[in-house]
Amino acid sequence: MGAALGLPRVHLRRTDSTNDRAREFALTGAPHGTLVTAAAQSAGRGRQGRHWSAPPGSSLLMSLVLRWPASDRSPTLLPLVAAVAVCDAVGPDARIKWPNDILLGDGKLAGILVEGRPQQGWAVLGIGVNVAVRTEELPAPLRALAATLGQGRETIEPFLAELLAALTRRLEEPRDRVLDAWRERDALRGREIAWAGGRGSADGVDAEGHLLVELPDGAQIALAAGEVHLESYNL
Repeated sequence: MGAALGLPRVHLRRTDSTNDRAREFALTGAPHGTLVTAAAQSAGRGRQGRHWSAPPGSSLLMSLVLRWPASDRSPTLLPLVAAVAVCDAVGPDARIKWPNDILLGDGKLAGILVEGRPQQGWAVLGIGVNVAVRTEELPAPLRALAATLGQGRETIEPFLAELLAALTRRLEEPRDRVLDAWRERDALRGREIAWAGGRGSADGVDAEGHLLVELPDGAQIALAAGEVHLESYNL
């Protein structure tokens, strides 16, 4: 996509949502790579409209404006690319719960939200990572579900630099390499899952990033979107 990621950058002490601010910038012509970060969000959100909760100053809260030439097709694997890049920055123990929740152990460490107007050649990539969260600071219902790197708050900026470097590399990679890297981090493969339309056994992803599921009768289907839960653990 060309220009460096992370420049220009706007850092906010507090905002409602970094994705909302980045969308505003994108709509007014902000260039590829524009980065919005915040120390705190009052209305951060993830997929399915969920609220993203993080104590002020404890997490990486970021959104990137990404653009591509009109001659190029929309980067359909962007959520998967981002998930792999986050895992690169976190380390070998990170796993991906389709399509783009990052797990450490059994807890959710990071979330990814892609929004925008692909037909106009741009998207906003939002990422939240629990870098320095203390689980006891989280609302009680989240403590058993969340994971954290448990680092000091001074490591958030170095982690951001590592993540931007990883995103830069992964965005330039061929689709096959991204998919192979994603499959190596797959937290669901071979596990029993359930979704709104049924249940089955997760069987990896196809070339478009859809989740493959083997049904009880032996048939296979591909899920393009939707919420998936592990049968044994409601992540």
